[in-house]
Amino acid sequence: MTQERIRQAVTADVPAVKAVTDAAYRPYIERIAVVPRPMEADHAANVAEGKVFVATRPGEGDGPGEGGEVVGVVVLEVFADHLFLDSIAVHPDAHGGGVGRRLLRFVDARARALGLPEVRLYTNALMWENQKIYSKYGYELVERRTDGPYDRLHYRKRLL
Repeated sequence: MTQERIRQAVTADVPAVKAVTDAAYRPYIERIAVVPRPMEADHAANVAEGKVFVATRPGEGDGPGEGGEVVGVVVLEVFADHLFLDSIAVHPDAHGGGVGRRLLRFVDARARALGLPEVRLYTNALMWENQKIYSKYGYELVERRTDGPYDRLHYRKRLL
């Protein structure tokens, strides 16, 4: 098994960011009866604002935006008191290989490097797989809130 490289996304990565995000979230459309918000995000704007990081498998060239297949994506937003994990997506073909775990560890390291005491995120209440993952990696449920058509569970992870 080959270790992925995690790097900041560049403009050339936008199609891959969209493809991975869509592939990861598409299975939830029927279950939650609405298109998951990450699928409707402005990926180009998020990349341009420096919010997107990608996990790539080593490949030819392997520089930013070249070589190395994008298999995972995280979208992060920095706030004064926390790092917000807006979206995490792993391509279904890469499930079970530890990509998600490495991305979550990257998020923690990024928050620490920025001097932020916690990471926050939310997930749809019907995405029960995520609930198991987040609790396994130290996130605690803070509240459940309905935002428009989305029934969301809000989590946080305090970093010491």
